[in-house]
Amino acid sequence: MDPLERLIKALGRLPGIGRRSAERMALKLVRDGGGMIRELAAALGEVERQVCCCSKCGNVTARQQDPCRICTDPRRDTHVLCVVEDPGDIVLIEKAGSFQGRYHALMGRLSPMKGEGPENIRVAQLLERIKAEGITEVVLAMNSDVEGDSTASYLHDLLK
Repeated sequence: MDPLERLIKALGRLPGIGRRSAERMALKLVRDGGGMIRELAAALGEVERQVCCCSKCGNVTARQQDPCRICTDPRRDTHVLCVVEDPGDIVLIEKAGSFQGRYHALMGRLSPMKGEGPENIRVAQLLERIKAEGITEVVLAMNSDVEGDSTASYLHDLLK
């Protein structure tokens, strides 16, 4: 495959980036003469080496701080767990500053049309955490769309 086409395909797999946006980005990178490409490659390499998802909740954290600062904060309510679809949702809830429990990112949602079922998201880990950590309250904070609603409904029935 042509390197430019490979770059377009790779960029197009990012959320919210369609084929046309991926083409514009790829062409901008090529026109820049390599400076932006080197900067982007260095940033991506640094993230790959130094950033990961928390082994407990799924939040984005530095590799040397795993579990993350939220999971290890003794001031957090250890009996309340907010279940979200994605680590980005944790960031948004934290910015609001009103939730003081812990989190669990599913890393996706149920989507039968895409062939994504419960085995494709972190449901088993959720059940293990609830049992092991003595969770007494689970807040389901899914996105308000068909897939988010079906994920929340599935989890509600599972946790009853």
